[in-house]
Amino acid sequence: MTTPVRHGQGTLATGQYWQGWAVPDPVGVVVLVHGAHEHGGRYAHVAERLGATGYASYAPDHPGHGRSPGRRGDIRSLAAAVEGVAQTARAAADRHPGVPLFVYGHSLGGLVALQYLTGTPHERVVGAVVSAPALDTSTATPAQRVLAPVLSRVAPGLGVLTLDAETVSRDPEVVAAYRADPLNHTGRMVARTGTEIMLGAAGMPARLRDLRLPLLVVHGGDDRLMPPSASEVVRQHAGSPDLTVRVYDGLYHEPHNEPEKDRVLDDVVAWLDAHRGS
Repeated sequence: MTTPVRHGQGTLATGQYWQGWAVPDPVGVVVLVHGAHEHGGRYAHVAERLGATGYASYAPDHPGHGRSPGRRGDIRSLAAAVEGVAQTARAAADRHPGVPLFVYGHSLGGLVALQYLTGTPHERVVGAVVSAPALDTSTATPAQRVLAPVLSRVAPGLGVLTLDAETVSRDPEVVAAYRADPLNHTGRMVARTGTEIMLGAAGMPARLRDLRLPLLVVHGGDDRLMPPSASEVVRQHAGSPDLTVRVYDGLYHEPHNEPEKDRVLDDVVAWLDAHRGS
């Protein structure tokens, strides 16, 4: 028998839009944290898959993304995105008392999730899934590292980087839907968002040392947008005694949107099931 999933939506105190997929008597709650230039609605199929096995899901749209206010593609600051996750987690915890919480962050959302988890996460957070985290800064030149913070201050809306939709998935229908989605930001990444990602990634290794929560890290082996070396940063620096890193050969940037997505999501659900009693 299929578990009924009930969709809801609202606005956080920050002004950000959120949406949720609730199920009766959930065994756990997952806060979904989306990547750059997309929005929480692109995770509806992930939420449906989680809901089928008893997990409720909630997803905020970052500042400047999806249905949240702000300049398109501009997260304002990493702290602002983290606060959206924190408020969503608190609201989800209030709606489902006594139920374990998880965080599932992809790409920029993986960086945001790790920033949240290495700060002051909700006391009921028992683990996290991190997908293709935005932690690789190897392509930034020394000049870019110096100039990025300056540009972020004086020209925060300046377009500095184009994200190729073809790198998202090997499924042409996913790529076409991505391009046609009016809630996605199809322009260049703006200077402020790029700078926040670069600075957040640079500071993450030191933060990860004190992280003790169980972690599942997933990454596409042929990810051309964020190379698998980004997940190695978590493997090398996280203090978590329970850490699993899975690299799926041949997959692109969004493992949850690849032709093999069912296998990936089955692995995610199995990991959640094994950790919800932590």
